[in-house]
Amino acid sequence: MSASTTATGAATPEAPSEHVPVSRLVAFLIMVFGMFMSILDIQIVSASLSEIQAGLSASSSEVSWVQTSYLIAEVIAIPLSGFLSRALGTRNLFAISAAGFTFASLMCGFTSTITEMIVWRAIQGFLGAGMIPTVFASAYTVFPRSKFNLVGPIIGLVATLAPTIGPTVGGYITDLMSWHWLFFINIVPGIGITIGVLALVDFDEPHYELLDHFDWWGLGFMAGFLGSLEYVLEEGPRNDWFNDESILIFAIVCVVSAVAFFWRVLTAREPIVDIRAFANRNFAFGCMFSFCVGIGLYGLTYIYPRYLAEVRGYSALMIGETMFVSGIAMFLTAPLVGRLMALIDMRILIAIGLLLFAGGTWQMTWITRDYDFYELLWPQIFRGVGMMMAMVPVNTISLGTLPAARVKNASGLFNLTRNLGGALGLALINTALDGRTDFHISRLHDKVTWGNAQAVDFLNMLTQRFQGLGDASMMALKQFNMIVHRQAVTMSFGDTFFILTFFYVGLSTLVFLLAKPANPMVAAEGGH
Repeated sequence: MSASTTATGAATPEAPSEHVPVSRLVAFLIMVFGMFMSILDIQIVSASLSEIQAGLSASSSEVSWVQTSYLIAEVIAIPLSGFLSRALGTRNLFAISAAGFTFASLMCGFTSTITEMIVWRAIQGFLGAGMIPTVFASAYTVFPRSKFNLVGPIIGLVATLAPTIGPTVGGYITDLMSWHWLFFINIVPGIGITIGVLALVDFDEPHYELLDHFDWWGLGFMAGFLGSLEYVLEEGPRNDWFNDESILIFAIVCVVSAVAFFWRVLTAREPIVDIRAFANRNFAFGCMFSFCVGIGLYGLTYIYPRYLAEVRGYSALMIGETMFVSGIAMFLTAPLVGRLMALIDMRILIAIGLLLFAGGTWQMTWITRDYDFYELLWPQIFRGVGMMMAMVPVNTISLGTLPAARVKNASGLFNLTRNLGGALGLALINTALDGRTDFHISRLHDKVTWGNAQAVDFLNMLTQRFQGLGDASMMALKQFNMIVHRQAVTMSFGDTFFILTFFYVGLSTLVFLLAKPANPMVAAEGGH
């Protein structure tokens, strides 16, 4: 599709009726809540992995797979949802996803071994993933263009708010009850969502004949490609990347499977994923922005708790309460963004959002070990407002101008890019933190020597403090080493925030690669 076609919106499907029945709106909101549950379940568990580890008597490497298995299964299922949504219909696919997710949540809560937990988390991730792109697709096919500035902020808010408040919700649940309730809490809403979707969703009809041409080879190649990629990105930073044999093997599997997958989708009669949507300029560049926004969305949801835990010594509940500011900022910004989308070029909104996000990370480049709630307040507000101003217009530009026949497949690809961006972001952030920590430790050790009078005086002061408690000089030396290490870690956080600042300022200059989309409100008025 040409850029001009995209820009004018001429290729947009015939708009649905301007009047949206209440039952359809209620059905959509039920689906949105299901998507919220699915996305929230990634981060809600991350805040309580230590409690799960203790409860299941697992090692630290084993408990990390509670997250990794969910993420690997999810990235495989998300692009698959486009084909299944056309074959089974939106109602059937969403109901199966919601019911399967609910049952898997129940089984996760009842598990008694780490192996069972990993298996059920993978099933939970695979089945629940279908809800995410299905909501995005429904938003841009069921509603008329004039309503995009209403439904766009709703799904954008859920996609960004759920991972942001995950640590908060997880901390409260674990603190008030137990880690089992991280999963049990999904059961009642999950049953309600399944029943509501079966009763109210009537957006489209299934085409079961497509299942006769299901591309099993394509599914296998896609699973090998995306599953291996997610594994390499998740495990690479903690296992020294390609120096680890398993990571090297999975990297080779990823490359080989990727080649086979792209050959298959270009030659199969009914490909498992239709990548022709990338011919649309706005969708292709929108996916690039979604990928980059995913780095910040998941990266900062990871880096703030890590700082608060390692440097400040906060509990999961205290971390959640501190990070809740971003969630409030997102919630309050969503309706404003919806209104601005009808008045301002959406590309300018994206650029402003990215610069606000960069402003928040820039303020954190001066981080010290004394940074607390009030020092983190404005950076988190900028993060929340910037994320909403960038994410919502990117969603609308990418999916809102595609032909209806392509939106279901495209929605899976679009959501996949955000998740892969998050996975790559976490891998790069972990690598940067580890590398810069080692660098700063080396630099600090060069300065903290017996020839440094200040260091010697401080060590003597620590030795006097530990007098009578044992080997005072050895205890003082260990305490001094811990202080130096903590300072190096804090400095590495500042360096990582600086890298993110530079990255998002640069990204903001690329918004004009997007073709100017038609104003949804103007387009709607012109159609009357």
